[in-house]
Amino acid sequence: MSARTIAIYGKGGIGKSFTTTNLSATFAMMNKRVLQLGCDPKHDSTTSLFGGISLPTVTDVFAEKNAMNQQVAISDIVFRRDIADFPQPIYGIELGGPQVGRGCGGRGIISGFDVLEKLGIFKWKLDVILMDFLGDVVCGGFATPLARSLSEEVILVTNNDRQSIFTANNICKANNYFRTIGGKSRLLGLIINRDDGSGIAEKYAEAAGITILMKVPYLADARDKDDSFDFAVRLPELQEKFQTLASDILENRITPCEAVGLDFMGFVRIFGEVSSDAPLAATADELFGRSPRLSVTGNNRVIDSDNLKMLQCIKKLGAQEQEVYRMVEQEKRAISEVAALINLDESAVKELLASARKELKRLFFEV
Repeated sequence: MSARTIAIYGKGGIGKSFTTTNLSATFAMMNKRVLQLGCDPKHDSTTSLFGGISLPTVTDVFAEKNAMNQQVAISDIVFRRDIADFPQPIYGIELGGPQVGRGCGGRGIISGFDVLEKLGIFKWKLDVILMDFLGDVVCGGFATPLARSLSEEVILVTNNDRQSIFTANNICKANNYFRTIGGKSRLLGLIINRDDGSGIAEKYAEAAGITILMKVPYLADARDKDDSFDFAVRLPELQEKFQTLASDILENRITPCEAVGLDFMGFVRIFGEVSSDAPLAATADELFGRSPRLSVTGNNRVIDSDNLKMLQCIKKLGAQEQEVYRMVEQEKRAISEVAALINLDESAVKELLASARKELKRLFFEV
């Protein structure tokens, strides 16, 4: 029986490797043969897994062997760690990547998988292969397990901040794209790491239709374990969470998600109301430091500056719309403050502002 292959994606720095390492440890504690494959140019995925030892990377070993016209062997790139109280050893590989500024990390990922496939990685007698993938790089190389269906399942890791959720949404969309062209990787769900209780990631998951697999609270003791190259799952409060998730995976109790991901406007509206206005264009005059030009033809003034044109458009608004637009957009007053100053409900102020913006857009682009 072939190994379960699971790609774990997340933005750099949000605890993706922490999550992967502790899940690997959990599988090993459950007497499963597990391999952790680090797929990040920083090649730090397996450092904690191996007690602080940095593994030689596939990229570096391949370059050295190639220079000597030698073949890469399994023992050159695959390493094991025996842990006294674990019933099974843990295996680790680091794909690595080029030095900063000297090559393409995504190309390194593709080449690394080519080497591993030639060595028969998917025929090895393993129970689980966990692939620790950087998710905030849009280069196609980092989508290799999705594009080539090398991972049966995908797990997203995020915090409650917008950027890490944005990364998770991008991976969700990428996986959906590959599924439309024959890809077979299934999205299992989302892990919220360092959960602060704000509920932002949960709000996103609900909107996107993604299952929350586990919420991991921030614990100083867990950070200390990780910093000392030990496993945070030795802590009872985390051990139970990871064991439940690992058991659910092994027993196929998780129904894969059919989520396609949110489009950009759908995503940003998770975090609050967003204007649908077109951006205000800069002019050549202002960028070159020239004064706005006005030319007169007969009784008609031809306005060449976008800024002056906008001022003329504002003057065509109704009195209340002009007042609300001026106070909100030019004086930068809050809606609540404007409502109090002109003695209107906030909802009425918002309606006037929306109406003003819509009319200005029509007037400004009117031929």
